[in-house]
Amino acid sequence: MEAAVSAVTPIDQEPLVSPRTLFRRLALIEAVTWTLLLIGMVLKYVTATTDLGVRIGGGLHGLAFLAYLAATVYVAIDGRWSAGRTAVGLASAVIPYATLPFEHSTERRGLLGDRWRLGPAAGETGAGGTAEVPRTALERLQAATLRRPVVTVVIGVVVVLAVFGALLVVGPPVPRS
Repeated sequence: MEAAVSAVTPIDQEPLVSPRTLFRRLALIEAVTWTLLLIGMVLKYVTATTDLGVRIGGGLHGLAFLAYLAATVYVAIDGRWSAGRTAVGLASAVIPYATLPFEHSTERRGLLGDRWRLGPAAGETGAGGTAEVPRTALERLQAATLRRPVVTVVIGVVVVLAVFGALLVVGPPVPRS
């Protein structure tokens, strides 16, 4: 009889996405969408040709901004970043292109790992080493989410889209002229 395949990733298996990869990609995506938004703003306010660039670039940037904020908190919990470092990471999304130097600084300080510290099998030993046992409620929640990465990604996407939708209902961040 064949053994059932577990949805839990063994500790010695490479994670689908490491904290470093997740954070790097979202920092870059956030910066790229700043470019789209700024191009849209030039088209709307300088050349007065269209506001379509702001609608598309702004929407994409809004989604990337929210995803970057979520990833920053997620990676900060795993890396046990200080509250100050986490706040600077969150604030870097507000300043155009600041996510890139923040990501570089965080990498240089060794705060972005190749593996999730809390690991999908926290406390178990494998070829990749030992994952730490979660100490706080947030770490326990994160360890649980790391055991089910696909479910976590789906929930994360749904939450980001729900927040995005709610913000669209509230209205744009600047008053309409």
